[in-house]
Amino acid sequence: MDVGLSIIFQGVDPKLTDRQVYRNDLALGDLAEELGFQSIWGVEHHFTDYTMCPDVTQFLSYWAGRNPNLALGSMVVVLPWHDPMRVAEEISMLDNMSDGRMILGIGRGLGRVEFEGFGRDMNVSREYFTESAQMILEGLETGFCEFDGKHIKQVRREIRPRPFKTFRGRTYAAAVSPESSRIMAELGIGILIIPQKPWEHVDRELADYRAIFKQVNGTAAPAPILAGWTLCHENADRAEELAYQYIGGYYRSVVQHYEMAGEHLKKTKGYETYAAMQEHVSKSIEDVVKFFLSIQVWGTPEKCFETIKKFTERTGAGAYTGVFSYAGMPHAEAEKSLRLFAKEVLPEVRKLPGEPLLKREAPRRAAAG
Repeated sequence: MDVGLSIIFQGVDPKLTDRQVYRNDLALGDLAEELGFQSIWGVEHHFTDYTMCPDVTQFLSYWAGRNPNLALGSMVVVLPWHDPMRVAEEISMLDNMSDGRMILGIGRGLGRVEFEGFGRDMNVSREYFTESAQMILEGLETGFCEFDGKHIKQVRREIRPRPFKTFRGRTYAAAVSPESSRIMAELGIGILIIPQKPWEHVDRELADYRAIFKQVNGTAAPAPILAGWTLCHENADRAEELAYQYIGGYYRSVVQHYEMAGEHLKKTKGYETYAAMQEHVSKSIEDVVKFFLSIQVWGTPEKCFETIKKFTERTGAGAYTGVFSYAGMPHAEAEKSLRLFAKEVLPEVRKLPGEPLLKREAPRRAAAG
């Protein structure tokens, strides 16, 4: 099983400048290959300190040049915030520069502050996402984009640099609703599981997704990728304290950024599934924080491994990606957790069932001049 490291640049500590947050998290990323990780992942968010990576392909381009071996994952490119022609070009450019190391993750977004900041209507985000994904994925296979949809109008244009290998089998989407799971299956792409709701709900949606995928594509769906907020400490009691403070703190930032204690999602087309989450949050923030802790990976090395094993067995996930720095966690604490996880947990997770995210050749290096 491949194990990845995700960097999110959460800037919620008022004592740190944005530049300091970047320096600290980039320093963690520099440890990825040395510590045994197979991939590095970035997220996309805008306008707030929730996470501060407005351009995930630019972030991954940094690592493409800095490290010739790591796979490069987007978690995710939020399609309704972009011109899909530009997205296709950026993906192909990154893949060409990195010798085909990109793992493409896409999503449709949830933050009202971000949709409004770009002047985009959340009520049509699902339609815009679907049309964009159809055009981009087809374009990455054919080498040109062309689309005449309700929201996307694109005259035929080539993607240059041309895509040079298929994205089938290395494209995933974050899906957290039954409707989204169906769309992903029909598009023929994998699922990126970012735990945030009861596992029994995930079980049902994965079963539906797999059935539709098999029906539409005539083959079994790819194994999902599981992500998780991760904290590893040698002392169980201290691990619990830190998990409540920082993983719990992260989820409090989720509630704030996505306005989960409000009611706007109940009135937004395509986000009906989130209305129940808003209702639950409005009743007890402590209960939802405790629930979020229950579906993340934290504790002693032994407990972290058993949790990953249990979650991946339940979901059939074939890879795990951990987030280690968040909610103002001191850099030294994040690095300590990362190093302990890499030493004690990662080698055991590598032994779990899974397929490499990329069938990679040895990196080509420029000849000496």
